[in-house]
Amino acid sequence: MHVFTGLAELRRQINEWKAEGQRIGFVPTMGNLHAGHFALVELARQRADKVVASIFVNPTQFGPNEDYARYPRSEQRDCGGLQAHGCDAAFLPTADVMYPFGAKNTVQMHVPGITDILCGAYRPGHFNGVATVVARLFNMVQPDLAVFGRKDYQQLQVIRYMAAEMSFPVEIVPAPTLREASGLAMSSRNQYLTDAERVTAAEVYRTLCFMRDAYLAGTPVERIEHEAFARLEAQGFEVDYAEIRSAELGRLARARTSARVALIAARLGLTRLIDNLEFDSQEGS
Repeated sequence: MHVFTGLAELRRQINEWKAEGQRIGFVPTMGNLHAGHFALVELARQRADKVVASIFVNPTQFGPNEDYARYPRSEQRDCGGLQAHGCDAAFLPTADVMYPFGAKNTVQMHVPGITDILCGAYRPGHFNGVATVVARLFNMVQPDLAVFGRKDYQQLQVIRYMAAEMSFPVEIVPAPTLREASGLAMSSRNQYLTDAERVTAAEVYRTLCFMRDAYLAGTPVERIEHEAFARLEAQGFEVDYAEIRSAELGRLARARTSARVALIAARLGLTRLIDNLEFDSQEGS
């Protein structure tokens, strides 16, 4: 596996692959990789001839009181895992490569509408940072396809919108959420959980299942969301939201399809957990 830290050498290799007619798949990450990330690499491998993964802890998507400084970094272990799972190149840019005029002076991306709700309401500017770094990475890597996990459902929708609106010639491929046996969605931040918190954290997925089942049983949405909020609080969570939205993240009254998604964001101790569960409102009808 090739490991690149500079842009020029990365582009030389990608241009060489493209000249050979190779299809390029891309998996952007912030490192501290786990089985969920490696599943994204494997999906990219199924869809492309060459797979590039990036590792970059992006400062522009962290708020002033968030965990940028303590976000886990394990580049050597991560590169070993990428190689073991069929990755052809790892791109580990420095901050100077990613933001040559400094992170505070960068040209920023903003996706209107869906960045101001849900996590966007609790993390102002977060999705601007996500869109900014992904746009830069698309320009640097110039992939044919890019794989993103469904666990970060709002992020996936933001990137889909940006790629379509900006006419990036990149196919956005969503990947299923990988879960532990308890139902807890795999996440780099799970390592912040204590053993006791990890057991409690599985309540997020159980509550999502409750929300789906209650919706399909005809329970009013306001009641479902209220009960979901109460369930989580009773287990010690500090809840940001527990909502049911359309697949496009709009309110249900304006939904264009029967696709729905239940979404939760809640803090347990020092760890903020997000998860979601997609379903069809016509299931079982």
